[in-house]
Amino acid sequence: MTVAVYGAFLFTVALLVATAYFLMGGLPLLILKHDVSLDARFIRGFFNLYYRLAVAFSLLACLSYAAWGKPVFATGAAAIAAMSWTLRKVLLRIMEQLGSQIEMGDIAAVARFRRVHGLALLINLVQLVEIGRAHV
Repeated sequence: MTVAVYGAFLFTVALLVATAYFLMGGLPLLILKHDVSLDARFIRGFFNLYYRLAVAFSLLACLSYAAWGKPVFATGAAAIAAMSWTLRKVLLRIMEQLGSQIEMGDIAAVARFRRVHGLALLINLVQLVEIGRAHV
């Protein structure tokens, strides 16, 4: 057994823990009214941190799986990294735009921001389930 198996285990567990933590931490944030720009800025920062961690842990897991000789798992981890990087770029840009609209008093932007927040959490849940399912 190679040393890479330990890295694969460590970084997969780190990805699972980070994903579960941010899912559980993001759910209570849905009770915020989202009607002030500070709420939007905080939630955006919250997801920014999650996506950065998800990209880092999944890339490290990808390298570990590749070194261990598990190309299917390496590809899966790379896909999670790519998806997290893309979501970070797309969803955070949308959250930033909606936060600016909320700051200008656009009431409809509040509902849109809440939907984006909920969508991000739903995607997070799907990621968590798929990571766990792939390793069972």
